[in-house]
Amino acid sequence: MQVSKLLKQERDAILSQWLRLIIETYNPETASRILKEKNQFSNPVGHTLRQGLEGVYGELVGDLRPDKMRGYLDLIIRIRAVQDFSPAQAVAFVFLLKKIIREKSQKETWTSLISQDDLLELEQKIDEMALLAFNVYSDCREKLYELRVNEVKNRSFRLLQRADLLAEISESEEGSGDSEA
Repeated sequence: MQVSKLLKQERDAILSQWLRLIIETYNPETASRILKEKNQFSNPVGHTLRQGLEGVYGELVGDLRPDKMRGYLDLIIRIRAVQDFSPAQAVAFVFLLKKIIREKSQKETWTSLISQDDLLELEQKIDEMALLAFNVYSDCREKLYELRVNEVKNRSFRLLQRADLLAEISESEEGSGDSEA
């Protein structure tokens, strides 16, 4: 597939543009910090986004192994799942890549080297990646809700303990309560 070769050649430019478009989905203050600060400890969100995008792009251009792709998507989506993004906004970054590639495919250098079938095949891969991204998002949100429910349970239990409103139920009391019902 000739498009794969072109994508490898244009890797850095495409990744840079993709990151910039994703960062534009954040508020301006956050966006400028993510772009400027490269240190992973000073800017863990920016570092993780870059790492995830590089992995996703590598899988897309390469063999597209779903388990590896899922891991890279998880890096990006885990961040977006805890932020104030709707499900559509959280996974929309996948479609930004489609936009970039369509723009590049209009250039004269690309049109002479790749066929429409190759582009359609690539777009299908990106669509599959978007579906996988939505599954990852759903899993992240489900885990987040589980954590919140467990935290509420733990807080309630601790409050009851502090108020000395908990009573231990012996095994004999539990068994006798069941036979009366």
